[in-house]
Amino acid sequence: MRLDTSLNIAIIQSDLVWENPAQNRINFSEKIKSLPNTLDLIVLPEMFTSGFTMSPQSVAETMDGDTVLWMQTIASQKDTAIVGSIVIKENNNYYNRLVFVYPNGALQTYDKRHTFTLAGEDKVYAKGNKTLIIDYKGFKIRPLICYDLRFPVWSRLSNTYDVLLYVANWPEKRIAAWDALLKARAIENMSYCIGVNRVGLDANNYNYSGHSAVYNVLGDNLISLQPNTECIKQVVLTKSHVDNTRNKLRFLEDRDDFILK
Repeated sequence: MRLDTSLNIAIIQSDLVWENPAQNRINFSEKIKSLPNTLDLIVLPEMFTSGFTMSPQSVAETMDGDTVLWMQTIASQKDTAIVGSIVIKENNNYYNRLVFVYPNGALQTYDKRHTFTLAGEDKVYAKGNKTLIIDYKGFKIRPLICYDLRFPVWSRLSNTYDVLLYVANWPEKRIAAWDALLKARAIENMSYCIGVNRVGLDANNYNYSGHSAVYNVLGDNLISLQPNTECIKQVVLTKSHVDNTRNKLRFLEDRDDFILK
Protein backbone atom coordinates (compact mmCIF):
# COMPACT_ATOMS: atom_id res chain seq x y z
CA MET A 1 0.00 0.00 0.00
CA ARG A 2 1.31 3.41 -1.00
CA LEU A 3 2.25 5.82 1.78
CA ASP A 4 1.21 9.40 1.00
CA THR A 5 4.56 10.95 1.87
CA SER A 6 5.53 12.14 -1.61
CA LEU A 7 4.02 14.04 -4.52
CA ASN A 8 5.00 13.37 -8.12
CA ILE A 9 4.32 16.64 -9.94
CA ALA A 10 4.50 17.61 -13.63
CA ILE A 11 4.78 21.30 -14.45
CA ILE A 12 3.91 22.40 -17.98
CA GLN A 13 5.60 25.52 -19.34
CA SER A 14 3.70 26.37 -22.51
CA ASP A 15 2.94 29.04 -25.05
CA LEU A 16 -0.73 30.10 -25.08
CA VAL A 17 -3.04 30.88 -27.99
CA TRP A 18 -4.50 34.33 -27.40
CA GLU A 19 -8.14 34.32 -26.29
CA ASN A 20 -8.80 30.86 -27.74
CA PRO A 21 -9.90 28.45 -24.98
CA ALA A 22 -10.81 25.63 -27.35
CA GLN A 23 -7.40 25.58 -29.06
CA ASN A 24 -5.54 25.87 -25.75
CA ARG A 25 -7.44 22.88 -24.38
CA ILE A 26 -6.47 20.90 -27.49
CA ASN A 27 -2.83 21.92 -27.14
CA PHE A 28 -2.67 20.98 -23.47
CA SER A 29 -4.44 17.70 -24.15
CA GLU A 30 -1.66 16.76 -26.56
CA LYS A 31 1.01 17.64 -24.03
CA ILE A 32 -0.71 15.79 -21.19
CA LYS A 33 -1.28 12.70 -23.34
CA SER A 34 2.45 11.96 -23.26
CA LEU A 35 2.66 12.08 -19.46
CA PRO A 36 2.78 8.87 -17.41
CA ASN A 37 -0.20 7.70 -15.37
CA THR A 38 1.87 7.79 -12.19
CA LEU A 39 1.53 11.52 -11.50
CA ASP A 40 -0.14 13.07 -8.49
CA LEU A 41 -0.52 16.61 -9.86
CA ILE A 42 -0.31 18.47 -13.18
CA VAL A 43 0.28 22.24 -12.97
CA LEU A 44 -0.71 24.63 -15.79
CA PRO A 45 -0.01 28.40 -16.02
CA GLU A 46 -2.22 31.34 -15.11
CA MET A 47 -5.13 31.98 -17.54
CA PHE A 48 -4.04 28.90 -19.47
CA THR A 49 -7.02 29.04 -21.85
CA SER A 50 -6.61 32.66 -22.93
CA GLY A 51 -3.37 34.36 -22.00
CA PHE A 52 -3.42 37.39 -19.69
CA THR A 53 -6.35 39.14 -21.34
CA MET A 54 -8.08 42.28 -20.12
CA SER A 55 -11.12 41.42 -22.28
CA PRO A 56 -12.70 38.75 -20.07
CA GLN A 57 -16.05 38.94 -21.84
CA SER A 58 -14.50 37.22 -24.86
CA VAL A 59 -13.25 34.15 -22.99
CA ALA A 60 -15.09 33.92 -19.65
CA GLU A 61 -16.68 30.63 -18.66
CA THR A 62 -18.75 29.37 -15.77
CA MET A 63 -17.81 26.71 -13.24
CA ASP A 64 -19.87 24.20 -15.21
CA GLY A 65 -18.32 25.29 -18.51
CA ASP A 66 -16.09 23.51 -21.02
CA THR A 67 -12.74 24.09 -19.33
CA VAL A 68 -13.70 22.88 -15.87
CA LEU A 69 -15.30 19.83 -17.48
CA TRP A 70 -12.10 19.31 -19.50
CA MET A 71 -10.01 19.48 -16.31
CA GLN A 72 -12.27 16.93 -14.64
CA THR A 73 -11.95 14.64 -17.66
CA ILE A 74 -8.15 14.89 -17.64
CA ALA A 75 -8.08 14.23 -13.89
CA SER A 76 -10.20 11.12 -14.35
CA GLN A 77 -8.28 9.80 -17.35
CA LYS A 78 -4.87 10.30 -15.74
CA ASP A 79 -5.99 9.58 -12.17
CA THR A 80 -4.27 12.77 -11.05
CA ALA A 81 -5.10 16.23 -9.76
CA ILE A 82 -4.74 19.18 -12.15
CA VAL A 83 -4.55 22.89 -11.42
CA GLY A 84 -4.37 26.20 -13.29
CA SER A 85 -6.22 29.51 -13.47
CA ILE A 86 -8.95 30.52 -15.93
CA VAL A 87 -11.34 33.42 -16.48
CA ILE A 88 -14.65 32.81 -14.70
CA LYS A 89 -17.84 34.89 -14.75
CA GLU A 90 -19.92 34.63 -11.59
CA ASN A 91 -22.59 36.93 -10.15
CA ASN A 92 -21.90 39.50 -12.89
CA ASN A 93 -18.21 39.68 -11.93
CA TYR A 94 -15.15 38.34 -13.70
CA TYR A 95 -12.52 36.47 -11.70
CA ASN A 96 -9.00 35.25 -12.38
CA ARG A 97 -9.76 31.96 -10.66
CA LEU A 98 -7.43 29.11 -9.85
CA VAL A 99 -9.21 25.76 -10.11
CA PHE A 100 -7.82 22.65 -8.41
CA VAL A 101 -9.44 19.42 -9.56
CA TYR A 102 -8.94 16.20 -7.58
CA PRO A 103 -8.71 12.84 -9.38
CA ASN A 104 -12.35 12.13 -8.42
CA GLY A 105 -13.52 15.39 -10.03
CA ALA A 106 -14.06 17.38 -6.83
CA LEU A 107 -13.10 21.06 -7.04
CA GLN A 108 -11.50 23.75 -4.92
CA THR A 109 -10.96 27.33 -6.07
CA TYR A 110 -8.98 30.45 -5.23
CA ASP A 111 -9.64 33.91 -6.68
CA LYS A 112 -6.56 36.05 -7.27
CA ARG A 113 -6.15 38.45 -4.36
CA HIS A 114 -3.71 40.94 -5.91
CA THR A 115 -5.02 42.05 -9.28
CA PHE A 116 -2.28 43.58 -11.44
CA THR A 117 -2.95 47.33 -11.50
CA LEU A 118 -0.15 48.05 -13.98
CA ALA A 119 -2.12 46.15 -16.64
CA GLY A 120 -5.54 47.33 -15.44
CA GLU A 121 -6.52 43.92 -14.11
CA ASP A 122 -8.08 45.62 -11.09
CA LYS A 123 -10.49 47.47 -13.40
CA VAL A 124 -11.99 44.36 -15.00
CA TYR A 125 -11.53 41.52 -12.52
CA ALA A 126 -12.94 41.32 -9.01
CA LYS A 127 -10.28 40.40 -6.46
CA GLY A 128 -10.57 37.55 -4.04
CA ASN A 129 -10.34 37.89 -0.28
CA LYS A 130 -10.10 34.29 0.91
CA THR A 131 -7.14 31.99 1.36
CA LEU A 132 -7.16 28.35 0.37
CA ILE A 133 -5.25 25.42 1.81
CA ILE A 134 -5.62 22.21 -0.20
CA ASP A 135 -5.27 18.89 1.62
CA TYR A 136 -3.98 16.37 -0.87
CA LYS A 137 -2.18 13.07 -0.39
CA GLY A 138 -0.63 14.01 2.93
CA PHE A 139 0.42 17.51 1.83
CA LYS A 140 -1.10 20.92 2.46
CA ILE A 141 -0.82 23.13 -0.63
CA ARG A 142 -1.29 26.91 -0.68
CA PRO A 143 -2.13 28.03 -4.26
CA LEU A 144 -1.57 31.63 -5.37
CA ILE A 145 -1.55 33.51 -8.67
CA CYS A 146 1.23 35.54 -10.34
CA TYR A 147 1.19 39.09 -8.81
CA ASP A 148 0.46 37.56 -5.39
CA LEU A 149 4.14 36.57 -5.41
CA ARG A 150 5.18 40.19 -4.73
CA PHE A 151 3.28 40.32 -1.42
CA PRO A 152 4.95 38.20 1.28
CA VAL A 153 2.37 38.98 3.97
CA TRP A 154 -0.34 37.24 1.94
CA SER A 155 1.64 34.00 1.80
CA ARG A 156 2.70 34.42 5.44
CA LEU A 157 -0.89 34.49 6.77
CA SER A 158 -0.61 30.83 7.60
CA ASN A 159 2.30 28.46 7.89
CA THR A 160 0.03 25.43 7.96
CA TYR A 161 1.11 24.37 4.48
CA ASP A 162 3.95 22.40 2.96
CA VAL A 163 3.88 23.73 -0.61
CA LEU A 164 3.44 27.20 -2.05
CA LEU A 165 2.17 27.02 -5.63
CA TYR A 166 2.23 30.01 -8.01
CA VAL A 167 0.76 29.92 -11.52
CA ALA A 168 1.70 32.90 -13.66
CA ASN A 169 1.91 34.98 -16.80
CA TRP A 170 5.05 36.83 -15.65
CA PRO A 171 6.72 38.88 -18.43
CA GLU A 172 10.36 38.52 -19.39
CA LYS A 173 11.21 42.16 -18.62
CA ARG A 174 10.66 41.50 -14.89
CA ILE A 175 11.79 37.88 -14.78
CA ALA A 176 14.67 38.62 -12.38
CA ALA A 177 12.07 39.49 -9.73
CA TRP A 178 10.22 36.22 -10.41
CA ASP A 179 13.40 34.21 -9.88
CA ALA A 180 14.32 36.03 -6.68
CA LEU A 181 10.86 36.05 -5.12
CA LEU A 182 10.14 32.36 -5.69
CA LYS A 183 13.33 31.50 -3.83
CA ALA A 184 12.57 34.04 -1.09
CA ARG A 185 9.05 32.70 -0.51
CA ALA A 186 10.48 29.19 -0.08
CA ILE A 187 13.10 30.30 2.42
CA GLU A 188 10.97 32.61 4.56
CA ASN A 189 8.05 30.17 4.81
CA MET A 190 10.19 27.01 5.03
CA SER A 191 8.04 25.38 2.36
CA TYR A 192 8.46 24.00 -1.11
CA CYS A 193 7.77 26.73 -3.66
CA ILE A 194 6.59 25.94 -7.19
CA GLY A 195 6.32 28.59 -9.91
CA VAL A 196 4.81 27.76 -13.31
CA ASN A 197 5.02 30.50 -15.91
CA ARG A 198 4.11 30.63 -19.60
CA VAL A 199 6.37 31.29 -22.58
CA GLY A 200 5.83 33.04 -25.90
CA LEU A 201 4.58 36.38 -27.21
CA ASP A 202 1.06 37.59 -26.45
CA ALA A 203 -1.23 39.89 -28.45
CA ASN A 204 0.04 42.91 -26.52
CA ASN A 205 3.60 42.15 -27.67
CA TYR A 206 4.75 41.09 -24.23
CA ASN A 207 7.23 38.24 -24.22
CA TYR A 208 7.19 35.55 -21.53
CA SER A 209 10.36 33.57 -20.93
CA GLY A 210 9.11 30.93 -18.51
CA HIS A 211 11.74 30.35 -15.82
CA SER A 212 9.36 27.87 -14.21
CA ALA A 213 11.07 26.33 -11.19
CA VAL A 214 10.73 24.40 -7.95
CA TYR A 215 12.60 25.24 -4.73
CA ASN A 216 12.87 23.25 -1.53
CA VAL A 217 12.43 24.44 2.07
CA LEU A 218 15.97 25.87 2.18
CA GLY A 219 15.64 27.67 -1.15
CA ASP A 220 17.68 25.14 -3.10
CA ASN A 221 16.62 24.84 -6.71
CA LEU A 222 15.27 21.36 -7.49
CA ILE A 223 14.37 21.93 -11.13
CA SER A 224 14.39 24.83 -13.58
CA LEU A 225 12.74 24.68 -16.98
CA GLN A 226 14.63 25.90 -20.02
CA PRO A 227 13.84 29.58 -20.73
CA ASN A 228 11.82 30.57 -23.80
CA THR A 229 10.98 26.94 -24.52
CA GLU A 230 7.85 24.86 -24.21
CA CYS A 231 8.73 22.00 -21.93
CA ILE A 232 7.51 19.69 -19.20
CA LYS A 233 9.42 18.48 -16.17
CA GLN A 234 8.58 16.24 -13.27
CA VAL A 235 9.66 16.60 -9.67
CA VAL A 236 9.00 14.54 -6.55
CA LEU A 237 8.36 16.38 -3.28
CA THR A 238 8.77 14.55 0.03
CA LYS A 239 6.90 15.43 3.20
CA SER A 240 9.81 14.33 5.36
CA HIS A 241 11.98 17.11 3.88
CA VAL A 242 9.52 19.73 5.16
CA ASP A 243 8.93 18.15 8.55
CA ASN A 244 12.54 17.25 9.32
CA THR A 245 13.93 20.64 8.29
CA ARG A 246 11.32 22.58 10.24
CA ASN A 247 11.81 20.43 13.32
CA LYS A 248 15.58 20.81 13.17
CA LEU A 249 15.83 24.55 12.48
CA ARG A 250 12.54 25.83 14.00
CA PHE A 251 12.81 29.23 12.31
CA LEU A 252 9.03 29.54 11.98
CA GLU A 253 8.66 29.53 15.75
CA ASP A 254 10.33 32.96 15.82
CA ARG A 255 8.03 34.57 13.25
CA ASP A 256 6.11 37.76 14.07
CA ASP A 257 2.36 37.73 14.72
CA PHE A 258 0.26 40.23 12.76
CA ILE A 259 -3.27 40.98 11.62
CA LEU A 260 -4.02 41.69 7.96
CA LYS A 261 -6.35 44.66 7.38
